[in-house]
Amino acid sequence: MATLEPELRLAGLEEELTCCICLCLFSSPVTVPCGHNFCAACLELTWAGLSEGFSCPQCRTTFAGRPKLHKNTVLCRVVEQLQGRAGNGDEEQEEQEEEDGGAAGCEAEEPPVLCDSCREAPAVQTCLTCTASFCHEHLRPHRDSPAFRDHQLCPPLRDLQYRKCPSHNRLFEFFCSNHGTCICSLCLLGHKMCNTSPLEQAKANAQVMLKKKLMELNNQCERAARAMTTVKTNQSQSAETASRKKDLIRSEFSEIRAIIEEKENEVLKAIADEEKRVWNKFDYICGVLGNKKNEIQSLRDQVEMALTESDDVLFMKRAVALQRTSPKEAFVPTVEMDQNVMNSTYKFALNLKEALKLTEAQYKERKAEAKPGKPVGPPVAPTNKTSAGKKPHGARAPSQERFHKEKSLSHAPATPQVEADTKEKKKPAKAATKPAANPAAKELIDSFLKKSRVELLQYGAKITLDYNTAHNNVMLSDNYTRISVSDTPVGHKDHPQRFTEFRQVLGFQCFKRGIHYWEVELQQNSFCGIGVCYGSMARHGPESRLGRNGSSWCIEWLNNKISSWHDDVEKCLPNTKATRIGVLLHCDGGFVIFMAVGEKHNLIYKFKAQFTEALYPAFWLFSNGSVLSLC
Repeated sequence: MATLEPELRLAGLEEELTCCICLCLFSSPVTVPCGHNFCAACLELTWAGLSEGFSCPQCRTTFAGRPKLHKNTVLCRVVEQLQGRAGNGDEEQEEQEEEDGGAAGCEAEEPPVLCDSCREAPAVQTCLTCTASFCHEHLRPHRDSPAFRDHQLCPPLRDLQYRKCPSHNRLFEFFCSNHGTCICSLCLLGHKMCNTSPLEQAKANAQVMLKKKLMELNNQCERAARAMTTVKTNQSQSAETASRKKDLIRSEFSEIRAIIEEKENEVLKAIADEEKRVWNKFDYICGVLGNKKNEIQSLRDQVEMALTESDDVLFMKRAVALQRTSPKEAFVPTVEMDQNVMNSTYKFALNLKEALKLTEAQYKERKAEAKPGKPVGPPVAPTNKTSAGKKPHGARAPSQERFHKEKSLSHAPATPQVEADTKEKKKPAKAATKPAANPAAKELIDSFLKKSRVELLQYGAKITLDYNTAHNNVMLSDNYTRISVSDTPVGHKDHPQRFTEFRQVLGFQCFKRGIHYWEVELQQNSFCGIGVCYGSMARHGPESRLGRNGSSWCIEWLNNKISSWHDDVEKCLPNTKATRIGVLLHCDGGFVIFMAVGEKHNLIYKFKAQFTEALYPAFWLFSNGSVLSLC
């Protein structure tokens, strides 16, 4: 019993000493950085053909490069000790005694196989030719006599019946691949047309196939793990995108609240000033009336005193003097509040409220008229155009005219005098989008045109593409820096900011202040467009195309022609063979420059405008062969 307990403990360790790839005892075990152990050959076969993406087959921990494998010497000794206890019946004859002892000890947990000759001593080997097991003494003829030289010996087998053909009572020697079963030599007559092979060869082939299948399953598992990692990354990026958009929206609404509060304070201050003016006038009138009251009271007292005079002469003197004194009647002037101030302030608040209600009503109307499943964008200010490519020359539509009128009134001040000044200044307001050139602005633009590429890269901005704005036929790749077109819809989820008419996409970053520079790589003869736009640009309809509205500025390559577009106005430009385009945006200076990047920067075109909103990089593709890449 003292020797049996350690053997049982070693047998229990066999599961812990099994490779999870081949499910056999470790053979030359090695350790990966995460601490798990595998057979050296199994791990090499698993990682065969990989140049990157190495991972542990057990815990799926990924490594930056192919890790250096170190042999686990302690584990090797434990496995050798366990294998030594189990024994091996294939050792050479001079070690047969030790082998026999080991074979007898490996089955300590169950009764040994007895010799079929003496039925007393434990068998050391089984002869598959004789189909019998022999002890060391009765096995001697098989070792010494040449007559038994061709007999096949193996470790002791307890039951040989499962290795025999039930039809011919002969040992299985072959395997039929067509029927997937083991057969004996006599069964070969019935399997003439089948693909048969010796049992050992079939086992070797099956082991090779199973190892290949195991490797394929490991690769599939790794691909599934990488796909899950990609999905989680996309999920986190979506959450980050939503968080950034929420922050931007909160900032915009904070500005809206600040503007409304400022206007509220202005109109309330105007009313308070008018109230104070009227209050001061009433105070002055009350003071004058008080003095008049005191004067009348004094005269009344003098009359009462005169009536009590008993001396006739004195009484007549006082009476004559009092009769000559006649106080004037108290006059109360009319004091009213300035109704122009009161009405203009109230009208301002009312118009501002109506403008907000109109915007909300237009959004609800567009949402109700939209087709089922078609995304509806947020409310945007109505545009001044009646159709794509044409500007209105007459009166606006009633709803648009009302909106613009209320919008202008929403910026009107509280007092009538300033309101009149505002009306006088409305006419030249359109020139704000195209400010007159001045020497300072021209000098500023020329200074940037003279800068080298290294100097411009100091203002470099890292641009990534916004998945939520991409058209359903636009594919984004290379970490959202490459744009291409697909023949079939990609299957983007519906989003209010997504373009539905034209194959366009916006950059994720927006710029409201400062100087920003980025470069775009395009292919020769690509039909595409590069530009900037406001975030409020339409996402549906003809006016949603880049450059066909007053909210975007771009240059286009189409049919071997380069042209600039803004507010649906086209201007043809000189052709260029440059494939890398630099875009320089100066938000405070009010201009955007497009230039051909090379040894020397060549100006393609420049737009000058007073930007009133945050600007987004914008891109448009026409055909499947067009590809744009952000550098």
